Amino acid sequence: MPSVPYDDDAPLLADLMPWSVAPLRPGRAWPTAPDPACLKARWDALLKAELPDREALFEPTRARTLHSAVPQLPGRSAGTRRLARAEDPCAEPVRVLAGPFDEQWLIPDHRLLDAARPELWRVADAHQVFAVTTPDERHPVLATSLLPTLRTGRVHPLYRRPGGAEPNLAPGLLDLLSDRLGVRVAPLDLLAWVLATVRPGHTVPLTDDPRLWSSGVELGRRTLWLMRRDGERPRLPGGRRPYVRAPLPARPRTLRYDPEEETLHLDEGRISPVPAAAWEYELNGSRVLEAWFAARTASAAPGTLAAIVPATWPQPWTSELLELITVLALLAEPRPRRAGPVPCAITAADLRRAGVLPTPRAARLPASVLDLPEEGPEGQFALL
Repeated sequence: MPSVPYDDDAPLLADLMPWSVAPLRPGRAWPTAPDPACLKARWDALLKAELPDREALFEPTRARTLHSAVPQLPGRSAGTRRLARAEDPCAEPVRVLAGPFDEQWLIPDHRLLDAARPELWRVADAHQVFAVTTPDERHPVLATSLLPTLRTGRVHPLYRRPGGAEPNLAPGLLDLLSDRLGVRVAPLDLLAWVLATVRPGHTVPLTDDPRLWSSGVELGRRTLWLMRRDGERPRLPGGRRPYVRAPLPARPRTLRYDPEEETLHLDEGRISPVPAAAWEYELNGSRVLEAWFAARTASAAPGTLAAIVPATWPQPWTSELLELITVLALLAEPRPRRAGPVPCAITAADLRRAGVLPTPRAARLPASVLDLPEEGPEGQFALL
């Protein structure tokens, strides 16, 4: 992780949003894919296989085998019979953030996931936003409305309970900021400020300047909108919007960029205009567009479930690619920024003197959430 070139005692994100969870860890690649139909085909292939072929296809680990007894994921309807005897249909795939700016699909079945993090599933709904830390200097924190499965850093849900209830913020923090700024600070405002100002090392400078706060929140809300990609879809100005200029092949194998023509080539297929800034956009040391393309075209070992992929390039992938180009281009646009780094006017020491820090132990633990019955192994009901 990059060293932090600041000595102004800015608080850590982990103190401001104290409850965090390690990323979901599937343990095997095949339950995640860019196409939901192939996930159902993979599940059918698994259940049609007899032992020991089923075991080889499953790819067992120390955490999960065909004989693992696990409860249902919260809010999901997958079966709970051990996979060695399972005959139930595939659980309906759900959208997840599988990589930076890469939305894919996951079979939401606890039996397939080494570390499913049920506490995250309990609070995942239309109101939730997950902040995910990364080692990247450009985006030390990503934000998503989807369950994140990318393996970067910690996952900080904005809310501790479903329905946008009980913000996952240090007790007293919103009141202190509201008093110092003279405006009512909402949980989403604070997350927007984090996205606009967070530093490498995941420290967050807090200001008491209302104008600086307002401009930071405005910038952060725009970033949040582009990262979440919900609500109104992002668009570039007319004449700069990317279009398919030559049809994409059934199974493209190569991706290259022509900077002079601002054209993205997928074999003989062409998309333009694609701003150079979108092509060059990197996160965690990799070009986002190249990583997205590789996730859809990389070859898996023959005979494995991961080798079951769409026979041809699905039309939704083209739409997703055009939107991803748009998002990256908008994120890369020069924006009016503050002159120099944001000074930290409210330090960690100030928060300690105000009693906001250290956060109580209970704030660092998940809330006790059980809104719906959760089925345990072999059809039993889980009790808390």
